[in-house]
Amino acid sequence: MKLIKAIVRPNKVDDLKNALSKIAIEGMTVTEVRGHGRQKGHTAMYRGREYEVTLLPKVQIETVVDDNQVEPALKAIGEAARTGEIGDGRIFVVPVEQSYNIRTGATEF
Repeated sequence: MKLIKAIVRPNKVDDLKNALSKIAIEGMTVTEVRGHGRQKGHTAMYRGREYEVTLLPKVQIETVVDDNQVEPALKAIGEAARTGEIGDGRIFVVPVEQSYNIRTGATEF
């Protein structure tokens, strides 16, 4: 099993959810986050004053998939989240050693 974490633009969440649903990946956790990568933020105006926005709003999507679903999931996320501009986001793949279902007590390896 692998944990896939995708940090994407907030306006891409529905597209990403639909893309994962098409390949039978239903479960996910969605978290509003803030941060920056190479983009480093931007300058904005508020009440006539200029200020730096260094932590940009993003959304982090997490889902756990079987090893054989990793490549289709990466392809679906990449295609759904890509705009071709700086700030599209990042995808991380992390190994999962064990999963425990709280309600049933079932364990998966």
